[in-house]
Amino acid sequence: MQIKKSIILRFGLLYIGIAALAVVILAKALYLQVIEGDKWDEIVEKQNNTDIVIDANRGDILASDKRKLACSVPTYRIYMDMRANGLTDDVFNSKVDSLSLLLSRFYGDRSKNTFKASLKKARAQGKRYYMVHPRRISFTELKKVKAFPIFRLGANKGGFIAEKNENRKLPFGELAARTVGSLYAEKDLGAKFGLERAYHNSLKGVAGVSTRTRVSGNWVVEEQIEPIDGHDIVTTIDIGLQDVAESALHQQLQSHQADHGCAVLMEVATGKIRAIANLGRTTTGRYIEKYNYAIGEATEPGSTFKLASMIVALEDGVVQLKDSIETGKGYCYFYDRKMTDSHHGGYGTLSVKEVFEKSSNVGISKIIFDNYRDNPRRYVDRLYSMGLKDPLGIEIKGEGLPMIKYPGEKTWSGVTLPWMSIGYEIQQTPLQVLTFYNAVANNGKMVKPMFVEAIQHHGETIQEMETTVLRPSICSLETIEKVHKMLVGVVEDGTAKNIKSKRYKIAGKTGTAQIAKGSSGYKGEGGKKYQASFCGYFPADRPLYSCIVVVNAPSNNVYYANVVAGSVFKEIADRVYAQSFENTDIDTEYEIQLAKHQPYSKGGKKEELVEVLEGIGVLVQGKEVESPWISSSAREHDVSLRSKSFPSGIVPNVKGMGAKDAVSILENMGLKVKVNGIGRVVQQSMTAGQNFRKGTTIYLRMG
Repeated sequence: MQIKKSIILRFGLLYIGIAALAVVILAKALYLQVIEGDKWDEIVEKQNNTDIVIDANRGDILASDKRKLACSVPTYRIYMDMRANGLTDDVFNSKVDSLSLLLSRFYGDRSKNTFKASLKKARAQGKRYYMVHPRRISFTELKKVKAFPIFRLGANKGGFIAEKNENRKLPFGELAARTVGSLYAEKDLGAKFGLERAYHNSLKGVAGVSTRTRVSGNWVVEEQIEPIDGHDIVTTIDIGLQDVAESALHQQLQSHQADHGCAVLMEVATGKIRAIANLGRTTTGRYIEKYNYAIGEATEPGSTFKLASMIVALEDGVVQLKDSIETGKGYCYFYDRKMTDSHHGGYGTLSVKEVFEKSSNVGISKIIFDNYRDNPRRYVDRLYSMGLKDPLGIEIKGEGLPMIKYPGEKTWSGVTLPWMSIGYEIQQTPLQVLTFYNAVANNGKMVKPMFVEAIQHHGETIQEMETTVLRPSICSLETIEKVHKMLVGVVEDGTAKNIKSKRYKIAGKTGTAQIAKGSSGYKGEGGKKYQASFCGYFPADRPLYSCIVVVNAPSNNVYYANVVAGSVFKEIADRVYAQSFENTDIDTEYEIQLAKHQPYSKGGKKEELVEVLEGIGVLVQGKEVESPWISSSAREHDVSLRSKSFPSGIVPNVKGMGAKDAVSILENMGLKVKVNGIGRVVQQSMTAGQNFRKGTTIYLRMG
């Protein structure tokens, strides 16, 4: 009886324990279902569904002629999912030898056995995202790799994963590189600087999403939202002129062993920046686009600022061009500080016009000090009214802030006014100085510098940029006419006679300024350093372009602006003038030759050539020729056209053609084309008339 009670008690306790456990389990289930139900539903959803972000293609940055200054090139890195459902041990073990052999041959830096050992180890560890090799490969190489054993089975059965990366390339290398800009290596950080940063939101596009659901162990695409490609940015940069600006600047920097320099070319009426070169010296002595000095470096401009001082004096009527100024022996004192001219012995008595043309520090400072010392605010207020204290507000980040002191500030002293009048104790960037000179060339209208003229999407223009007027007029037209005469006089009879042209007139001003070195002043360690600059516009009688050149810290004991900066300006101006179709100020000898003969042209597309010739009033014979490609010959009264054929399988002669026409012809014939340089074809790697196989690469050198 006692045994029966003991058994019943034990079973009772067991029953109570099981019942209690059941209650606990039920309570936990209810808790998970009701209280934490949303949390666990979300976890299940994540395990069975996943969203994959599909990156959009970043837009290109284009030159004004639509050639690419920056574009994205896709590269790929290969991974393997060693736990892919379809990747069985039989498949892996039977194909890993052949896969390792092909990988060894493809990458070339590891043996077959090394690849095999690493793949088997990753398989044993069950890695989901194993990197096969760190090197990124091209799309063409990707197609080869996808055909390798195991990989050809795809993602589910072969575990093949190709991670896409967009590499930003600059087809023209360092050409305008700081202005074009750059991206961070980590794509989530976006763009670093330049137009890449300024127009990042337009360029990046909109990412797409692919939603996948796991069904029977396999991922199935349930919904996909396609990405929207980024917009293309059409810049104002002219590649030909950019190349000229950089080459001329580089040569001068190297010749004078300067620290750095910049050159900017702007269209007068529109403010479009046609070239902007920024070169700085590296520790190895090379010159590269290391910083955008034209935009970001605000320094004391020196004598180029004398233009602003003269406008103030003329606008207020305190002097006239013919008034006499006594410059004496080339020096004078303002309190205890000595003002000197660069000309040894001085100029004596000069007219106001001559003071400016000869860049007399004594003359300019006397004009301003004598007329504004009792009311310096009047002088500074006039500078402010011309916009010289305001940043330009350009879209490219990093613009240096202009600085013009105001009477009453802590740093204002008795000598601030005369030294400010000649470009010291103030700060301006090269682009800010250029914008001011451009306003003079533009009859007083100050326009904002433009770097982008249009935004496109797949070749269609969706936005055209318009010129922004910063100030309708910086001063009266009467004053503009007076300073224009002085600017022309600088080149004709003044400090920049060395850049005078027989073909067209240049208006501008030299500037040679000592560089201050912080607390050590203008001398500092290593002796005096100078900044040479020239700013102006051309042709002076009908200004089309303005330009500034600044060379910082030239050595070799040559630092005067007319030599160091003026020669770069002249080279750029000559090239621009030679290319301008609106040019009317042509040598008499050239006009005579033009009257006798029609213009010479190379062959090309018939439709385009006829349009150009008829557009400039040339009589064209042979328009009835039924051929898309023609050759031409200039005769006494007209230009004659004749058909030009390209037999299949034979290399054509494309020398003298532009890149667009030459590439079009050669690619249509089945050749792959590699182009080096700009201009017209001067050399082709395959001789005209020889036979070739389709897919052969031909190299063209332009010049």
